[in-house]
Parts: sequence; structure tokens; C-alpha cells
Amino acid sequence: MREDLQVASVQETEVPPPAPPASSPRPWPLHERPGFLARRMHQIHVSLFSERCAAFRITPLQYSLLSLLRDLREADQTTLAQAVALDRTTTTGALKRLAARGLVSRATSSTDRRAQLCRLTAAGEALHDAMDVAVREAHALTVAALSAADQERLAALLRRVVSGHDHRRGQADIA
Repeated sequence: MREDLQVASVQETEVPPPAPPASSPRPWPLHERPGFLARRMHQIHVSLFSERCAAFRITPLQYSLLSLLRDLREADQTTLAQAVALDRTTTTGALKRLAARGLVSRATSSTDRRAQLCRLTAAGEALHDAMDVAVREAHALTVAALSAADQERLAALLRRVVSGHDHRRGQADIA
């Protein structure tokens, strides 16, 4: 009798296997899915950025890093990686390419030998300034199909989505 009680109590605490996915009440076309739309919008923006900024030979990530350094004046690579929401390895690679072109300087921190401090060089600042009009055009064209009010609404909604997932900042991208 005691064995029966033990078996019964074990069976009651076992977690049942997951139920098979419920069938969707209606089809869910790809063009209605937020993730797909976000990826397409990103592709569109990168394409427009590339068209408008091709002469500068700078990627959107590199431009973001130049913008951050212009605003911060100096930052370590970890801080920059967190600010652009990418892993340190990807960010470091982009910074090395910018440094090779003389747009960013990198030096070991005097207070933390593991940290690389980055600064925008005069050439980096000049390039950033020269790109301003082209970058603004790329951003404007990305949302040109929307009214001014809808553009502001979209930006506000995107900020809310990003803010709601801020804990995911810097995690590796999955293709």
C-alpha cells in the first residue's frame, strides 16, 4: 500500500508533455509578421544607406560608432558595444577597420590595461560631418511612405519595442 502512495505522488508531480501546437484560427501571411517586417525595413534602410553613402565606404554600424564617439569624445570598446547593442567582437572588428583608415584612435587605458579607449580623429570627425546630409537622406527615404505624423509615431513605437527588450542588448545575432 505504501508503494502505491509513492507511485501516485510521483505521477501527480510529473510535468505532462507539452501539448501539440494549436492550429491557428487563420493563416498568418509573412507580410503581417512583425519580425519579418522589421527585417525587411532594416534591409531597405541598409540598401538606402549604402546607395547614399557609398562614396564614404562606411557601414551603418561604423557610422553609429563614429556618431557615438563624436558625442562621447572617448569611450572604451565595451561601452561602445553596449551602446550599439552588439557583441564586443563585432564592435572591436568595426573599430579596428575605422582605426586602420585613421578615423578612430585606439589606446590602452592607463587605469585598466584590458580596456581599449577610442577617440574620433580629426579625419573621423570630418568624415562624419561630410556624411550628415547623405545619412539624413537615407533615414528620410526609409520612412518616406509615411506622413510626418506617422513617421513620429513609428519612431515612438520602435523606441518602445526596443526599450521593452533592452535586456537583450549586446546578445549575438542569430541569422
